[in-house]
Amino acid sequence: MEPSSMTIREAQQRVDEWIKTYGVRYFNELTNMAVLTEEVGELARVMARKYGEQSFKPGENQDPSEEMADVLWVLICLANQTGIDLTKALEDSFKKKTQRDKTRHINNDKLK
Repeated sequence: MEPSSMTIREAQQRVDEWIKTYGVRYFNELTNMAVLTEEVGELARVMARKYGEQSFKPGENQDPSEEMADVLWVLICLANQTGIDLTKALEDSFKKKTQRDKTRHINNDKLK
């Protein structure tokens, strides 16, 4: 399967299969929430150095894609273990944001 053709639902299934095959079991939800926070921090560090004023330390990871994938992985783990269908959740989020914000950003003078 090409990674670019993977759906969110397929990603949830593949993470679940990986956990059951190689990971023994999911970490509990609170552990995964802490791990997600840690991964978001690692992404923030790379972004601050790549796009902000900070500089990279010698040997430090400079690839935000690796950190974004780690964030997504742990988020998928949390969704799987709490029974959340991320495809449905994202579709619901699009609907909510469209209803709530369909003219908000267009009419925001700060964005012009």
